[in-house]
Amino acid sequence: MHRQSVVRLACQYGGLPLVELPPPYLAPSLHFSLIRPPVQCSNFSSTAVAAGSGRDLSKSRGVSAIHRTGPKFPLGVSKYPLPKPATPSKPTRANPTPNHGLWDFFPRNKESLSTPEYDSAHGRAWSIQELREKSWEDLHCLWWVCAKERNRIATSDLERKRLKAGYGEFEASERDKVVRKTQMAIKLVLRERWYAWEDARRLYQRGYRPKVEEDLE
Repeated sequence: MHRQSVVRLACQYGGLPLVELPPPYLAPSLHFSLIRPPVQCSNFSSTAVAAGSGRDLSKSRGVSAIHRTGPKFPLGVSKYPLPKPATPSKPTRANPTPNHGLWDFFPRNKESLSTPEYDSAHGRAWSIQELREKSWEDLHCLWWVCAKERNRIATSDLERKRLKAGYGEFEASERDKVVRKTQMAIKLVLRERWYAWEDARRLYQRGYRPKVEEDLE
């Protein structure tokens, strides 16, 4: 831009000195901003309803997924009915099993939480001398009975903590101690039998054979 034009812009700004004016390469934008002021525009449609006609010129106005308002004109798929969602239903068992194996994790009354009276009603632990007279099958069955009882106690303890019941912890722990004492006795008896079997096997490998009188005794 020529210097005369810059001077003319300076006069339009009220006689500002040349030092306070913008650089010459910005003078054209300054010139157009003086001639035509900026107009505010919006990014969305602001079309108003035609005055006096009572008809909306925007075809998309009023279409909202939140308020469930559809288009104002039929579409190509409007003649087909919309599918309806299926109602979820839980499958029901025709013949429920009253004596299912999972009931072993709960008390006999099939409640989720055992009472202190139920946990405190138990006997003593099996002694080692009593277990020495039992066979391998009896010890095997007794071990798994104790394992199921400990699982039942653990299930009640977990439910008691979830509900924050505040009672029954002492009775359940005492019952669990008795069951664990029986399991420890079973392991001790089985360990004794294993050592006796190992000693007999070593004697047999060394050539020892019991006599007939010893067999009868």
